[in-house]
Amino acid sequence: MRMPTLRFDVSRHWTHIRQAALVHRPGIDLRGSPEIRRLAGRAGATIRYRLGTLYDKGFCMPENPAIAVRWYRQAAEKGYAAAQFSLGAMYADGRGVPRDYGKALRWYLKAAAQGDPAAQHNLGLMYAEGQGVPQDYSEAIQWFRKAARRNNPHSQYNLGISYAEGQGVQKDPSGAARWYREAAERGFDLAQYNLAVCYAEGRGVPHDMREAARWYREAAEQGFVPAQYNLALLYTDGHGVPQDYVEAYRWCNLAAARAEDGWGRNIAERKRDLIAGKITPAQLEEAQRLTGVWSKR
Repeated sequence: MRMPTLRFDVSRHWTHIRQAALVHRPGIDLRGSPEIRRLAGRAGATIRYRLGTLYDKGFCMPENPAIAVRWYRQAAEKGYAAAQFSLGAMYADGRGVPRDYGKALRWYLKAAAQGDPAAQHNLGLMYAEGQGVPQDYSEAIQWFRKAARRNNPHSQYNLGISYAEGQGVQKDPSGAARWYREAAERGFDLAQYNLAVCYAEGRGVPHDMREAARWYREAAEQGFVPAQYNLALLYTDGHGVPQDYVEAYRWCNLAAARAEDGWGRNIAERKRDLIAGKITPAQLEEAQRLTGVWSKR
């Protein structure tokens, strides 16, 4: 028996990348002392980039985007791809500098030319959303593909959306499921959720509730609220998993506690309370205990 269309389909949402990696070099004082500044002055782009990251993220020193931009720029001008990406992101976000999509595009292009997958992804996003460039889904696809080939799960997920919606490519549910799987296998929760929806509804893959349950669980274990709620529905009705009201209550309770919007929280709370009416006091106590165990991880 097929399940009805499940709630919380997030397939239309693009994902963004805004990150700066930090690698701690042993022996360096990370508290913002003159030692690290002297080292940055003598050293090349890598240390300048790392110092920019410290100020960008507020690691071991007060967060200061304007100073982060200064260090990123010095490393970027030396051709350091990660710094070029981070400087582009600062311009795109308007952090430490006035927002300027043209300058963001310039620095992303420099990093992308060196094969930086995050920059390639964000270029795809700029074309997809028309930020600083005319909106061009076909161009977006080209950049997403480059990043996806470098195993960027955000681009793999966005390619899945493109094939699902027919944006920049011919609509192809099987192609969407294939790219969702690539990202899902790299642990990306939105892709895991959308792949589960594909299996639950037979979009581009055979209808398979066991596979749907598997991928909902993967996303639910990462705290993705829509997956937690849908997994609760599966346990309630015994679709793809044995019927288990204790597990259904646990996942619904987690979804209700973690939902950020009132609409989603109210739906989860109502479903949770309906499930509570089907279990014994001892089962309810066990379900609440399991909820607490998961929440304390």
